[in-house]
Amino acid sequence: MNYKVLYVEDEPTLAQIISEGLRSSGYEVVVAADGQQALEVFNSNIPDICILDIMMPIKDGYSLAQDIREKESNIPIIFLSAKSLPEDVIKGFKSGGNDYLRKPFNMGKLLVRMEGLLTRFGTLKEDNLPISSRKRFGACELDTLTQQLKTPIDTYSLSYKETALLELLLSHRNTLLERHVPLNKIWGDDSYYNARSMDVFMSHLRKMLKDDPSIQLMSIRGAGYKFIF
Repeated sequence: MNYKVLYVEDEPTLAQIISEGLRSSGYEVVVAADGQQALEVFNSNIPDICILDIMMPIKDGYSLAQDIREKESNIPIIFLSAKSLPEDVIKGFKSGGNDYLRKPFNMGKLLVRMEGLLTRFGTLKEDNLPISSRKRFGACELDTLTQQLKTPIDTYSLSYKETALLELLLSHRNTLLERHVPLNKIWGDDSYYNARSMDVFMSHLRKMLKDDPSIQLMSIRGAGYKFIF
């Protein structure tokens, strides 16, 4: 059984990035684009944890949290917001929130906060933990939770996209990863601009992975990439 997350965010690109990050960490995610839609989803399929944006159309996050609290007092709520004034944070807790992360935030930090709340609320059990975040390959280790890459020489902090790319490469070990796959999965489309952006991220990964001579990240012109170790 996976933990069910209600994630409410009206910005489509951010909603896609965060929801895919949550799914890759073992969570079942339902995304809503506004507070009213989120409340309808909540009533029909009560989640294990709620992640709410504050500034949303129709019903804002504060009001949504209050509505959720009227129905269920034992479901953890995390606010994600660019609103960072102390009074905004205080209002978030007063409306029923249990935690508050300011945008932009690190995906690993969100996952740690979620696990902490699930534990505190008595939901997280040993036999039902999200899938392991540590992936070992060659003499390296990728931790998708903290978004860190450990090599024989150093430890690097990765961005969300670098982490997602490396995880995708690992799932296609020793086979061709066609260019359109990460472009559509991580960037959302295979436009020229996104393709150039992906090449830059791949270049960053290649430099870090040079710490382990047993690993090769090869670019296959016009086709994609091969990750060999």
